[in-house]
Amino acid sequence: MKWKNPLLLLVGIGISNVGAWVYLIALNLIILDMTGSPLAVSILYILLPLAALFTNVWSGTFIDRLNARNLMIFLDFIRALFIFTLPFLDSLFLIYFVVFIINIASSIFEPASMVYMTKLISKTDRQRFNAMRNFIHSCGFILGPSIAGFLFIIGSPYLAIQMNSIALFLSAIVLLLLPNAEIQKGRILSEKMKLSLIYNDWKSILKFSRTNMHVTLVYLLFSIMTVFMTALDSLEAAFATEVLSLSESTYGFLVSIAGVGIIGGSLVNAVFANHLKLTTLIGLGAFFTPIGYIIFAFSDDFIGASIGFFTLTFFLSFANTGFLTFYQNNVPVEIMGRFSSILGILEACLIIVCTVTIGLSAELFDIRPIYIIGSFAFLLLGLMINFVISDRSKRSYYERG
Repeated sequence: MKWKNPLLLLVGIGISNVGAWVYLIALNLIILDMTGSPLAVSILYILLPLAALFTNVWSGTFIDRLNARNLMIFLDFIRALFIFTLPFLDSLFLIYFVVFIINIASSIFEPASMVYMTKLISKTDRQRFNAMRNFIHSCGFILGPSIAGFLFIIGSPYLAIQMNSIALFLSAIVLLLLPNAEIQKGRILSEKMKLSLIYNDWKSILKFSRTNMHVTLVYLLFSIMTVFMTALDSLEAAFATEVLSLSESTYGFLVSIAGVGIIGGSLVNAVFANHLKLTTLIGLGAFFTPIGYIIFAFSDDFIGASIGFFTLTFFLSFANTGFLTFYQNNVPVEIMGRFSSILGILEACLIIVCTVTIGLSAELFDIRPIYIIGSFAFLLLGLMINFVISDRSKRSYYERG
């Protein structure tokens, strides 16, 4: 009975995640069909970090003071409504605007869901839950494109978009079945929202960051990991098709292998959750994820590329599970929304700068040397993370409960 609510939460996350993949693929095809421009499609990927920059300045203040479950339900309904309207728009500007609004809702939903998960799941169960959450996400990684392809066969990308709207609606219904964590704890959520409150929140988070330097440092290093992966992934399709001369269908199979890797890693994490230390998870993930990128960077054929993809995604699941558990255990839930939102501003800025930089470099020079340099820089970051978490005086930060 103890796992009834966590399993319901995983179902809600799973429905939403599969729908998100369907939405992403369908929207890419719709924009490409409308404009015939890869640049127009790439703008979609810039809109997400831009929405994060716009939102994160103030969203943490709201997340930490509002009912997290009700906020998630509201955001699911908002996203469902706006996504449903997309097929009826014929203006590129209006589509970008609506996608920007959807991305704002998604940027708020992610930290809100983290706050709710932390309240709902006991400290001793978080590591296993996070492994299962990674498993659900990776299933969406494989199922989403497959479902999208099926919907394209029986209908069109527009049908796929509307199915995603229904998926988000169902996700909201599932969330309604979950307990209200704030009511259970008797927390009173009433405080006027104004600029001075946001300013004071920023000061309190900066103060927490200074007094908890190790937690902040690990969080920032993991954020930079995300930046590296986003920048390198932006070259992934071009590398596979132009450098390795893989066909689009072969590249699609390569992506599926990556999905199998993260599913395998998530299952290992879930099964051995009581035996794997957080330092082991973070350390292995931070070291072997860039190794996977390096293998891919030096590959000359499909076999080498698939080994690289499987390696990086298998160990990425270790890094994600370890880091999420570390974060939930060491950042007080009362400030979690503000902490991740404010520090997320730096991550969004770095993603935009690094993605644009690596994209321009690939235009000016050959893709392979740029990818190799980026992969080795990523490995240096992984070694730095291992050095930081190996500090014996910080062992208490990595206890499961």
